[in-house]
Amino acid sequence: MQILGSAKEMVDFIKQKFQIRQCRNFKSNKRACLNYHIKKCLAPCMGYVSKEEYREQINQIIMLLEGKTDKILKAIDEEIQSLASKMEYEKAAVLRDKKLAIERISAKQKVSNINENAIDVLGMARNNIKVCIEIFFVRGSKMIGREHYFFDDLEDTEDTEILSSFIKQYYFEKQDLPNKIMLKEELEDASVLEEWLSKKADRKVELKFPQKGEKLRFVEMAENNAKITLENKSKEKEGILLELKEALNLDKIPRKIECFDISNISGTNIVAGMCVAIDGNIKKNLSRRFKIKTVFGQDDPKCTKEVIERRIKHSLDGESSGFGRLPDLILADGGITQIRAILEVLNEYNLNLPVYGMVKNDKHQTRALIDKDRNEIKISKELLNFITIFQDEVHNTAIEYHRKLRDKEMLKSELDDVNGIGEKKRQELLKKFGSIENIKKASIDELTQIKGINEKLAKQIRKLGNIE
Repeated sequence: MQILGSAKEMVDFIKQKFQIRQCRNFKSNKRACLNYHIKKCLAPCMGYVSKEEYREQINQIIMLLEGKTDKILKAIDEEIQSLASKMEYEKAAVLRDKKLAIERISAKQKVSNINENAIDVLGMARNNIKVCIEIFFVRGSKMIGREHYFFDDLEDTEDTEILSSFIKQYYFEKQDLPNKIMLKEELEDASVLEEWLSKKADRKVELKFPQKGEKLRFVEMAENNAKITLENKSKEKEGILLELKEALNLDKIPRKIECFDISNISGTNIVAGMCVAIDGNIKKNLSRRFKIKTVFGQDDPKCTKEVIERRIKHSLDGESSGFGRLPDLILADGGITQIRAILEVLNEYNLNLPVYGMVKNDKHQTRALIDKDRNEIKISKELLNFITIFQDEVHNTAIEYHRKLRDKEMLKSELDDVNGIGEKKRQELLKKFGSIENIKKASIDELTQIKGINEKLAKQIRKLGNIE
């Protein structure tokens, strides 16, 4: 039986679509757990579903594992009709989505009418946050597997441009290329891509854009699969945000979260990083960097106050400033002193925004969230992983900016002694080699590749590293 590509994928599918209990404790509780609220469980422990209804879910899972999907679909159709007659359209819509998902997995490997030996089928889906591209691998008239990839910050990019770029990146490293790549959107640069792929494979590789028949059906199946994968990803993020709301006792789901970190190695070139998550997705294009202007020496709380005040003023001056609206939640990379510094600024502006700190253990790993009273907030492993990624992102943003300023300062001071090196050449050197240390280690040949740097100048630069 071939329904899904792996046991793990089957388990994930069943958990998502059949809402069976996942906890080990089956005793009645005072309230339903998070899985019930995010529609991943019917809460039999609370008596929210009858034994007969819950047994029907189990029976459908057994039939799914046995490949008897026709019986499941027939039962779902009957239930949809019954709900529609009672005007319970929301419940009917949930069942419709479940039916589509089951049809997808039952039809995944029915590709006998596609006789080519090696085909990759691309499907794409998108929402206002992410793009998902799904690839089906058909070999010898049989689908042998699939992969999917997510991309952010492509809101203003056309579908055809995304697909064209994906093909270039994905197949650049591939050695075993298919004979055909099928997708729905016709690409303007299809002939150029075919020429490049054929040359790489040393045989003909074609891009096909089927308009009818079995091949179109399979492309649409890949697109539908991408859509479901994207929806599941969005539901995972929604679950994380809902848990965050409940764990922190917030008034609303934190759709926009901002995170701040100070970098002040040796008290020089003190900077701060700010990262933003929208609907649970970290948006790199919304990251911001601050150079501390009013604090001299190592004083993280004062630096934090300066940064938060500058950030708030941007939104108060108008959302068109590039910072947008104020966040629903502020996270600080640090402990109680950073939290209180932020709250001081918020109080000055009469703003009531929730603020929590992200603290690490002795091994510099994210341990927990804490509030203004030093209380640690108990959170799940999934939410902790999200916080860890967020904390790492803002830390990297701050530290990279610090290094950039430090290298620029070092580069300027050390190259001031080299006659003939101005600001433009300094920037070109840093752009090429990345740091002052790499510049010192560069060979004569490497240095003379920079426009305007001749062998004489290169030798002078080499002397900075005591290299003749």
